[in-house]
Amino acid sequence: MNKIFVFLFLIFGVISHAQIKEKISWTKEVKSLDDNQFEVIFKAHLVEGWHVYSLDNTNKDIIPTNVTFAKSTDFELVGKLNYTGKKKTEFSKAFGTDLTTLGGMVVYTQRIKAKSKSSFVIKASVEYQVCNDQSCLAPEIREYDILINPKISDKNEIKKTDIETDSQKIEDATISTKQIDTKKSIISDSKLKSNQLIIPSINIEKPLSKECNEGVKTSSKSYLKILLLGFLGGLIALLTPCVFPMIPLTVSFFTKGHQKGKGKKNAISYALFILLIFISLSIPFYVLQGIQPDIFNQISTNVYVNISFFIIFIVFAFSFFGYFELTLPNSILNKSSNAENAGGFIGIFFMALTLIIVSFSCTGPILGTLLANAIESPQQLTAALAGFGLSWAIIFGGFAFFPKVLSTLPKSGGWLNTIKVLLGFIELGLALKFLSKADLVSKTFLIKRELFVFIWIIISILVVLYLFKIIQFPHDDKKEKMGWGKKIIAVFFVGFTIYLIPGLFPTPTKQTNLAILSGILPPTTVSYFNEGETCPLGLNCYHDFQEALAVAKAENKPILIDFTGYGCENCRKMEEFVWSEPDILAILEKEVVLASLYVDDKTELPEKEQFSIELKDGSSRKIKTIGDKWSVFQRENFNNNSQPFYVLITPDQRIINLPKGDNGYMSKENFKEFLECGIHYYKNSK
Repeated sequence: MNKIFVFLFLIFGVISHAQIKEKISWTKEVKSLDDNQFEVIFKAHLVEGWHVYSLDNTNKDIIPTNVTFAKSTDFELVGKLNYTGKKKTEFSKAFGTDLTTLGGMVVYTQRIKAKSKSSFVIKASVEYQVCNDQSCLAPEIREYDILINPKISDKNEIKKTDIETDSQKIEDATISTKQIDTKKSIISDSKLKSNQLIIPSINIEKPLSKECNEGVKTSSKSYLKILLLGFLGGLIALLTPCVFPMIPLTVSFFTKGHQKGKGKKNAISYALFILLIFISLSIPFYVLQGIQPDIFNQISTNVYVNISFFIIFIVFAFSFFGYFELTLPNSILNKSSNAENAGGFIGIFFMALTLIIVSFSCTGPILGTLLANAIESPQQLTAALAGFGLSWAIIFGGFAFFPKVLSTLPKSGGWLNTIKVLLGFIELGLALKFLSKADLVSKTFLIKRELFVFIWIIISILVVLYLFKIIQFPHDDKKEKMGWGKKIIAVFFVGFTIYLIPGLFPTPTKQTNLAILSGILPPTTVSYFNEGETCPLGLNCYHDFQEALAVAKAENKPILIDFTGYGCENCRKMEEFVWSEPDILAILEKEVVLASLYVDDKTELPEKEQFSIELKDGSSRKIKTIGDKWSVFQRENFNNNSQPFYVLITPDQRIINLPKGDNGYMSKENFKEFLECGIHYYKNSK
């Protein structure tokens, strides 16, 4: 029970995580003492009613605030970390024990002794969690670089630092400790770190043009589309052998032994509980959203995650083929079934839960497909699950409300297993998509576009052979005849096979084939016939902003920053549907310098180019990969972390018009208007 309280405690905290900046703020100081000793001081300023946990606590379920220092030969710690604040100890129902909290202004002090006679930098991190009496916000870790200057240790004065001054002093201190012959390279590196990612001249609120400011559109269509796809997935799941026979069985509960009015009321409750249970599956993913703004992008483009999805989808496929069943532990089903006897709304809730658990062997793979494809944000995940649950709520709730309609349903039979097997082939095709994404993000480029198409052709042919009973699976009805439904599906897959065949041959320059599958297939640059090309449609582009900036200054052209990703499906759709249009292509070739920055590029930077950067919100981020660099560059300068995302800026790094990007596909007309208006302004202002 304590674990349940802890889980609910964290969930409520995650929902309010967006307000974390308002609940706590941090400042840091360095105080010089005698004997070359210093006090490093961190002050936490908490809003009234909110607290952090003391290090005195022994409960492992909480996160007490702690300050740690990276080991260094430049200094040693003197004594333990001391802390003061408004201390309070009381029993916590959520954690089942006494807990000590600190509120108001909490001061953490660590004494150190400098071993070095020259300036050096201490790397410190503060880990904490902010809570009130009802909820906890997601844990946070802040990293700090603290300048220590032993030369002024006899002055016994406090040196307050902030992000800008501390960063500059750290760079100065670093330069002063190096040899003269390396000073130039250090200055170059420091400029790269401070200027390349956070550019003062970029102001998203004040673009140069006042005529082109339609702004960044957040697309409700994107969520509606995901909701509809989830709804469709739910309808497909209803037509599987695990679910379809459950409709008359569960609906009978509402038609036996109940008054008419009460039965209809219970039917509505049953439908609502089904919907809410599916939506609740997305709640844990909001915890991930609270860690880093781009955490979902990191997950969806992680090589190992995508390889795992590939393996899982293969398992799903063979489960649908009938070689084994995916089931949840019987203990879960038994507990849920027993709880149905509670009666009232509680009994109806557990009826809905039992339905979902019992049907897991068929819905699990479909839900897995849905979750894997909606992993870009928790909001999209909620929309997908809401659509899935809505379809079930309408069908099960509708039949419970109007039980006489049950007589119109077709009888169960071999057609249900046929649908299940067809879903297995679809799972095989989708599995390849995740393997391809892992291949693209890792930049191994082993699965070329033509190989991907060839495998899909084989899968499509196997579907046709199955429908004509040339190949069969364990649960197929061998006596079932091929009806019109199967014939129509077979004709569709024959046509689909013919459509795929041109994908085996070279793609015409500056064009694309198989446009309908853009975003699913590997891009045209990953091809046996286009090896060496790194830019779409044969365009000349740059994958480093500084390089593009230098070219823009030399050619006196605006820069089109294209924030993209190897795993970004909508980016491929834009390139193959919109960029390939002759009038758009002409603009991209002649009027702008194209900087395509991949936010999911996992290539590690050389160790000397890796660095930590303090962000605008006061937190710190370690830049280890090329993708880290461009992800932070996009978020910190343009307050956005979705792709595709397009920005037009001048060679002196000022925004011409508000960026375009709605986390989805953009029409040719909108994109062309965005380009032409910004370019027109730039030419007239020169």
